[in-house]
Amino acid sequence: MTNPSSLEFPFAEPPAYGEVQAIADGLLWVRIPLPYLLDHVNVFLVQDHDGWAVIDTGILTPEALAVWQALFAGPLSGLRISRVIITHYHPDHIGLAGWFHERHGAQLLTSLSSYALCQLISQGRNEQAVRQNFDFFLRHGMSAETAGLVAIQGKEFLHRVAPLPTTFQRLVHGDSLTIGGRSFRVLTGDGHAPEQVMLHSPDEGLFFAADQVLEKISPNISVEATEPTSDPLGHFMRSLRLIEAEIPGDVLVLPGHRRPFRGLHTRCRELIRHHENRCGIILAACASRPHSAAELVPLLFHRQLDPHQMGFAFTETLAHANRLIRRDQLAIIEEKDRTLLDLVR
Repeated sequence: MTNPSSLEFPFAEPPAYGEVQAIADGLLWVRIPLPYLLDHVNVFLVQDHDGWAVIDTGILTPEALAVWQALFAGPLSGLRISRVIITHYHPDHIGLAGWFHERHGAQLLTSLSSYALCQLISQGRNEQAVRQNFDFFLRHGMSAETAGLVAIQGKEFLHRVAPLPTTFQRLVHGDSLTIGGRSFRVLTGDGHAPEQVMLHSPDEGLFFAADQVLEKISPNISVEATEPTSDPLGHFMRSLRLIEAEIPGDVLVLPGHRRPFRGLHTRCRELIRHHENRCGIILAACASRPHSAAELVPLLFHRQLDPHQMGFAFTETLAHANRLIRRDQLAIIEEKDRTLLDLVR
């Protein structure tokens, strides 16, 4: 998706698990393992007035906890975590916020959407939600066997979250946030997650981009069973255009996954082109005959998918379809037992 020469990477290699990479004075980068194809999350530590602020935490797994414990026994020994700033509600980012609160008394800062959605999804398996997802997948062309696997196994990661603190500080788009000697402007973006928090330091040219802008890969953009007609891809592309308009192109992008880079505006445009190309693939397929969303998935995702990956692929395919429906390029055909997508003719 990316021309290797189009972005600049100040750090050729990421830190190994249990090691620390200094980005600048009072700014550190560590990686925490994930049990998925995308096998890590980036965590940044910023020196605060009375300790250090952690930006995102990693997921609640024994492996993630072991890496944090090794860090605090080694290169981060003696550091006090004063605040935990969470960019969005996905468990790979918020999963250990409660652990940091318990261990360090760290205050939680995040958006209202992130706090509320994490509280909602992390309560354990909800049979009503499993049934709703099963029916949703089935309606859009999945086999009953696959729909059952995805509705259960594909959603298990949502519960890998330590109990959140009972109070938090809300971050809102346009806020100013001071961390130690640094002043940040808070931005929020949508598409990958509602009200995803990003932080921009104009003085130092730093941009904590969370999962909104990543090198090489695009974040997952999903239509959920609870919002079947939503347009997250439209929200995502609008957020990218807002970032390009408001953030200088030469900032150092500190993303939620993969490497920090320079070339923000280039990457925003690449991501928009990538998703427009996928919309074109769907339109070309539906030009010959109506398709279910399940039939469109292998046209966008060519590898074998486990239940976890299939859930993401299926809901992202629907996100592209819904974008095209909003543009009046695709129409919905409701049959007795399934929903099909057809070209507007």
